[in-house]
Amino acid sequence: MPDLGDGQSVEIQGSAAKPYVLKNVGGVYSCSCPAWRNQSLPIDRRTCKHLRQFRGERAEQERLGGTLALPAKQPAAAKSAPALLLAHAWDNEQDLTGWLMSEKLDGVRAYWTGECFLSRQGNPFYAPAWFTQGLPNIPLDGELWIDRKAFQRTVSIVRRQDGGEHWRQVLYVVFDAPQAGGSFEERRRVMADVALEDQCPFVRVLYQALCHGADDLRKELDRIEALGGEGLMLRQTGSLYEAGRSHTLIKVKRFHDAEAVVLEHLPGAGRHKGRLGALLVQLPDGTQFSVGTGFTDAQREMPPAVGSIITFRYQELTDGGVPRFPTFVRVWADDVFQLRRPSEAGHA
Repeated sequence: MPDLGDGQSVEIQGSAAKPYVLKNVGGVYSCSCPAWRNQSLPIDRRTCKHLRQFRGERAEQERLGGTLALPAKQPAAAKSAPALLLAHAWDNEQDLTGWLMSEKLDGVRAYWTGECFLSRQGNPFYAPAWFTQGLPNIPLDGELWIDRKAFQRTVSIVRRQDGGEHWRQVLYVVFDAPQAGGSFEERRRVMADVALEDQCPFVRVLYQALCHGADDLRKELDRIEALGGEGLMLRQTGSLYEAGRSHTLIKVKRFHDAEAVVLEHLPGAGRHKGRLGALLVQLPDGTQFSVGTGFTDAQREMPPAVGSIITFRYQELTDGGVPRFPTFVRVWADDVFQLRRPSEAGHA
């Protein structure tokens, strides 16, 4: 049977007029079909009929069911979720003069316990021993990060359970020392004292700059976005590290609006069982994805009709051109906006 090398992709014809795209990124296989995208499993544990058709049933069974080799130093499996500091979104009015601002990294949040990395949910990341060598035995908060607009590649590497050389592309960017105590500035001095960047070649301490006002904030946001960055994080000087959402940490980013045609109503689960779970929609270029947030209960009971046009809000596009974190905004009236209907796009 054929296979894909790392970084390769191939188109395969499915039920839709536009072929689906199969990819292999760092050993994680994906498909652009709705069946693969809408699974709740981690991306490295998903499959679909198109992957099985292309690679063969046995190859997919071995990939998903075979024994995975672990790195030399395996993190403890039974960990509770770390108590992380989380941000509020900027309301476009709050004065952030005097706060410290840094780039909002498009990476994977990772908590260093002093022994291993944990995700926000408390799941271990299997970083190789050479990656963690030199990290201090104090907890650190940061992100596993490769580069701007490389979120998918980062995820595909850090969620692997075999460690491996792919981790050499990754940096651990540290922005806090949760249990060091004191103000944010004092905790940053602790990070400086342990000489993270000198001891660990794969570690960087996130740069912070003082915000001099709204104009300075927007100028910095423009600069970061021009470089392909996601946005900014603003930290109140003198603030403590506290678990949960805090008004001492503010995220600043621009959202984009776009329109799409409704192709299908996807059923809900849990409290949404028996009503709309998400809309399967299509962009003018044929890209399909689901929109599952932003609806009121009434809209879930009586969702936008198939064939209607919706406006949705999103953060940015993935490498494959799919909007990230799409949120429903409203339904367009036909006489206000014209967009190619599914029949015009050749949707089966």
